[in-house]
Amino acid sequence: MQARFGRRSAQSKESTGMKNTERDEIPYPPLLPSKVDLNQVTIIPHAEWERIRDSLDRLTREAAALRAERTAKKKIHVQSQELVKHWTNTYAGMKEQKLKAKQKRDEELEAERQILDLEEEIYKQGERKKAIENAKQYQFYQTERVKSFHSGLLLSRVMKERDAQIQFKKNSVKSDKKWEEQVKLDVEKALKEEKEKEEKRRRERYALAEDHLKQIKEHKEEEQERKKNEEKDAEEIKRQNLLYEIEMKKKLSKKQEEINKNRKRFFDHMHDKSIIQAVEQQQQEEEDEKIRKFIKAKKCLLQMRKDKEAETHRLIEERRERINNFLSELMKEKLDSEDLFIVKDVTEAEAELEKREKEKYEKKQAELKAIADHRASVMKNKEEEEKQRKIDSKEQLLAVMKADKIFKELEKEKKLKANKEKQEIQDAYVQQMALNKFNAKQSKEEELSYWNLTEALAAEKEKEFQKYAREVIESESESAKKYTYPLIRAVQEGVGGGRGPPFAGRGGIRPSYQTQDFTGVQLPFFNSQRSKYNDFQKSKKRLGFTW
Repeated sequence: MQARFGRRSAQSKESTGMKNTERDEIPYPPLLPSKVDLNQVTIIPHAEWERIRDSLDRLTREAAALRAERTAKKKIHVQSQELVKHWTNTYAGMKEQKLKAKQKRDEELEAERQILDLEEEIYKQGERKKAIENAKQYQFYQTERVKSFHSGLLLSRVMKERDAQIQFKKNSVKSDKKWEEQVKLDVEKALKEEKEKEEKRRRERYALAEDHLKQIKEHKEEEQERKKNEEKDAEEIKRQNLLYEIEMKKKLSKKQEEINKNRKRFFDHMHDKSIIQAVEQQQQEEEDEKIRKFIKAKKCLLQMRKDKEAETHRLIEERRERINNFLSELMKEKLDSEDLFIVKDVTEAEAELEKREKEKYEKKQAELKAIADHRASVMKNKEEEEKQRKIDSKEQLLAVMKADKIFKELEKEKKLKANKEKQEIQDAYVQQMALNKFNAKQSKEEELSYWNLTEALAAEKEKEFQKYAREVIESESESAKKYTYPLIRAVQEGVGGGRGPPFAGRGGIRPSYQTQDFTGVQLPFFNSQRSKYNDFQKSKKRLGFTW
């Protein structure tokens, strides 16, 4: 066994340790893989191994270094941004502070506007309540009974005024001079009061005009202040934009310088790369030259080995020739004893042939027996198939009969189901009739409840009207008691404005009856205890009844 170091080889030393390893079937040290030929192992120095590994992993290491450098720069940039994010003495910080101040002012203005909107909403809600109350009062005043009551009130006041005018005429005839003096005093007093009222209205108008002028002036000052603030904000924004543009130009110039530096670094890197490639190419050529010399030396060794093998082959051929000559002499000596062996071989061959013929006959008989067995099995299978076919046909007939029976049962179930559906429809009709009857009863009850509610509402309205009428009558009766008859007459029970008797079952309404002729005027009201007409049928016809 030879140990190789580079292109040198040497004979390995035998030792007791190696013999022991051969005896224990461990041909190589444990650091090497099993079954490795040491003649094919190349040992190189550590420095050479480091150089080869560096030449192979150089691009990967450079890429990793570039990635690490970029990651570090990005991390430093993020830390710088986080550091200056909350500074207030930078342009961005001042701009952010101003934006926050503006936002705060806007929020304060919005809060004031919300307060004003709330006050306005409260005021509008009060106005709506007043409008609703006025509408309810107007609707109350527009009812027929209130209108008739107001007509009676107007009639009572007219009667009162008429009596006052009559009394005044009577008094004016007696004391005309005194009346003229009183009228003159009243006119002077009225003129003085009118003048005072006019002066008061003028002062109020003047104060209102002063207030309006003051508000206009305040609004103008606010508008000027707002314009000044807007101009100031515009100038500040313009200045900030100018500073931003200057900053952006600086950043662009810095970025351009960095691009130029990177471009220069790239070109320098490419130049260094070309130099390195030239050096590597030179190193590769040197390594190729070394490999060629190694291959040449290896070829010389192979030629020497071939020569040695040719010499060994020549010696082996000479030895083989000597052995052949020795064997030929032995064969000549044994030719005499070969005849006996031939006879023995012929006898053994005939016995073998007879044995083969016998085995062939036995094999043929076995094949014939197998054919007969196969024929019998085929016939038996056909009989079993025929028997199975008859069983299958019988089962099919039974299945058809069973299906017919199932069909009859299904038809019977369908008929029962149809009868059941008819019964259900009939029950549904009965339930619908009962439901219609219940709905009719319920609608009648709802109608009764509606009339009850109507009567309650009419009673409530009648109560409200009686209260209002009682208050008006009391206030009017304080000045003139004898003129309240039209009011008392208008407050009588029954709504509707008619002249007939009130209906107790319909909220106490008092209907109006019209004549059947073309005029359609309302019939008069009489307080007589008996009918004016003796013929009841004529009375119904005159009133327009048809039953």
